[in-house]
Amino acid sequence: MTTQLAPETVPATQPASAPAIELLHAARWYGNVVAVNDISFSLGAGVTGLLGPNGAGKTTLLHMLAGFLAPSAGTVKVLGQSPHRNPSVYRQIGLVPEREAVYPFLTGRDYVKFNARLQGMRDPDGAARAAIARVGLEDAMDRAIGTYSKGMRQRVKVAGSLVHDPQVLLLDEPFNGMDPRQRIAMMDLLGDLAGAGRTILFSSHILEEVEQVGTEILVMVAGRLAASGDFRAIRALMTDRPHTVTVRSSDDRRLATTLMADPTVFAVELTPNGLSVQTAQLGAFRRILAGSSRSAGVRLLEVLSADESLESVFDYLVGR
Repeated sequence: MTTQLAPETVPATQPASAPAIELLHAARWYGNVVAVNDISFSLGAGVTGLLGPNGAGKTTLLHMLAGFLAPSAGTVKVLGQSPHRNPSVYRQIGLVPEREAVYPFLTGRDYVKFNARLQGMRDPDGAARAAIARVGLEDAMDRAIGTYSKGMRQRVKVAGSLVHDPQVLLLDEPFNGMDPRQRIAMMDLLGDLAGAGRTILFSSHILEEVEQVGTEILVMVAGRLAASGDFRAIRALMTDRPHTVTVRSSDDRRLATTLMADPTVFAVELTPNGLSVQTAQLGAFRRILAGSSRSAGVRLLEVLSADESLESVFDYLVGR
């Protein structure tokens, strides 16, 4: 006779140092349509933003990780195992789908409690209450979900995905419909979960959201992985795209004359906000800037990397 462990006591299936998510040459196609094309990456604990235009393959990738879809080629592993048709892995995954998947006649408590029961929680009601409290919906948990706003429906879906305290959290456009206060609270929650060692992958088309939650990104374009890693490090590798730096000083005109003589600088424009300097060697420019200001006899007031943002990285990768 085989003894089965209760769902809440399923042991980890991999060493703590192993990546929680790992793809190796993973692909998924539907007939002649390739949705995900030869993607490889691995993720450990923390928050990673999944970016890309509509049709890039983000939702297909999340569904492969959630076990809904098997890869047509390559391998997909979550916590060291293939998630496809693998209930033991499902116990460790929380999924928030983009499309509405919540019955409007259920109360928030009913919906989250139902998810707790599906996950085999010993105290479904207690687990549901705790998850609802984490997303700040206690006051509305006994109302029908059909009366919820879009942002509230998103939050109750997050509660349903968290009710079993999964190790891996997959969220498809989780901030849709949330007001600014709700977004900040959700970002704080994701940060807390990442700090507790959870692996979180969320897709978003709002770059500001990703930039505020973390710096690690995956950028998909036409089914392929265009870039991955810290977006500021990716920006630094864009040697064929000039860096724009805004410099304010006590005498912008005098400083501009000095900077134009430096080989790291190929364009300087005087603007109402200071000097707009273009350089292909950002590190070298930062090193010579202090010396240039002293030579010009001016004081530096502010130095800003005007295009070192996630938006500049995303526009470059998608448009190239």
